[in-house]
Amino acid sequence: MVLVMILSCHAQDCNNLPSIFSSYSQAIALVQSSTFRVQETANTSSSSWITSANYYSCDGKTGYFIFTTIQGYQYIHRGVPIEVWTEFKNASSKGSYYDYHIKHRYQLMLH
Repeated sequence: MVLVMILSCHAQDCNNLPSIFSSYSQAIALVQSSTFRVQETANTSSSSWITSANYYSCDGKTGYFIFTTIQGYQYIHRGVPIEVWTEFKNASSKGSYYDYHIKHRYQLMLH
C-alpha cells in the first residue's frame, strides 16, 4: 500500500468536509484540497477509458473515489470501502471493475 500524506497550511481537514455538497465539481475540489490519512493513485495506463483514479480516506476504511475519463469528465463516489479500492487497483480491467462493483453502488449526495 502506498500512503501519501499531504501537508499544507491551506488544506482542510477531511473530517470537516460537508455530508452533502451543492455540486459534483464542488465536492471534487473540496476533497482534492483536503488532508486525508490515506491518499492513493491507481495506475490506469492499461485502461481504454479511465485516465486517472484516486482514492481519499480519513479513516482508512471508506473514502472518496475520483476518476477521470478519456473525454476529460471527472466522477466522484463516496463511501467506497478501501477493499473495493484495492480490488479496483489490481483489476485487469479497470472499466469493467468500475461498472460491476462501484457504479451505482457508492453515490455522492447533492442538495
